Amino acid sequence: MSTSVAAKAAQRKESGSRTVELPEGVSASVKGRELFMKGPNGSAAKVFQRIPVDVEVKGNQVTIKPFTGKKKDVISANTVSSIVRGLVHGVTKGYEYKMKVVFAHFPVTVKIKDDTVVVENFMGERSPRLAKILAGCKVTTEGDDIIIKGTSLEQIGQTAANVEQATRIKRKDQRIFLDGVYVYEKKRN
Repeated sequence: MSTSVAAKAAQRKESGSRTVELPEGVSASVKGRELFMKGPNGSAAKVFQRIPVDVEVKGNQVTIKPFTGKKKDVISANTVSSIVRGLVHGVTKGYEYKMKVVFAHFPVTVKIKDDTVVVENFMGERSPRLAKILAGCKVTTEGDDIIIKGTSLEQIGQTAANVEQATRIKRKDQRIFLDGVYVYEKKRN
């Protein structure tokens, strides 16, 4: 009455496939191992090169199938379905990070130039500190706040990390010198 190991793996592979429904106004396409999404808020893309799953688009559904029935591959299919749902949310409603410019010793000014955040007079330094803005992110400043909006959560998070790293203080006690730019709010619109 026991089934073979291969039969169990095949059954797990079939049960491991996931589908994500696309809402109205969202379209998806696959080119090679890259998934493209377009929606009312913009477009986003994700490469699944190193994840052992097949991604297919049929009508208004994205189907994720693991390569094998191994438990690790089935778990990867769950992860990819979560990523796809995040992309759908990004192209329909978007994501937003808010960062606060904190300074105690020297007044800091923040400017946006092309695809760079320029932080001037940080800790009294004469040369400005620069942070790269990734493609697909819209960065604005409002007083002491920096607002990053976009469709891809990864791109927004990396842009915020670039700004934080650019204003990191080295060779000083960080409990005393709290100057910097820090994320204080993450929103799913």
